[in-house]
Amino acid sequence: MGKAARDQSARDRIKAQREEQLQKERLRRIVTITAAAVVALGAIGAGWWYAAQGSKSEQVTEALAPITVAADGSVVMARQGVEKPVLEVYEDFQCPACKALEETSGATIKNLAAEGKAKVVYHPITIFPQEMNKGVTRGNSVRAGAASRCVPGGAPWMKYHDKLFKEQPSETVEGFKVEDLAAWGEDVGVTAPGFATCVTKQEKATQHIDYSAKILESAKLKGTPTLKLDGTEVDNDVAFKPGELRKAVLDAAK
Repeated sequence: MGKAARDQSARDRIKAQREEQLQKERLRRIVTITAAAVVALGAIGAGWWYAAQGSKSEQVTEALAPITVAADGSVVMARQGVEKPVLEVYEDFQCPACKALEETSGATIKNLAAEGKAKVVYHPITIFPQEMNKGVTRGNSVRAGAASRCVPGGAPWMKYHDKLFKEQPSETVEGFKVEDLAAWGEDVGVTAPGFATCVTKQEKATQHIDYSAKILESAKLKGTPTLKLDGTEVDNDVAFKPGELRKAVLDAAK
């Protein structure tokens, strides 16, 4: 092989080595970029997953915490000896947003009480003024609230509570008729003597109205639903996200 041929061969080898090095560098960069993209997508995915988990409703535990009705009509759901933290639920059975809260975070609230993580206090009230829809909306609310007071406590109270939200009528039509309210109690297993009479005669209506007025003044409510944790109002962004609500209550319990 002549000198010219040897020089050309050397140049070819050097070129081949450079091409190999460039190819390796390209592959290294591709791997680095891909890995970074995977990490970024993973972070985004984790964010969506967290948000989804935070908004995901729980399943209700089978064993509810004991439920007792106080003399004023408020309802306490808590395991024996659990006094803190206190999660208060201010709700109106005719309020669509209250129904939405029950459907979203109701199970979480029940489960926290059942787990002994919180003392839950329900305040069923009427928040609507007489002038709204010519009194139709307020009338619906009062009948339902008064009927709930005819259930003495225990699991039947919660079943009736849930039934009222399930059957919630439109705010613009007369609903929650006393005959239906009495029948629904029988449907969910309310066996208290005099329940049907109490409901159809609206024996607890005055008490319910008086309690509502008292709560609206003392609790300084802006509307329903309102959740308060140890006296501090819970932001709706937390209240309507079961995962975040659970975290807030557990943090308060520490």
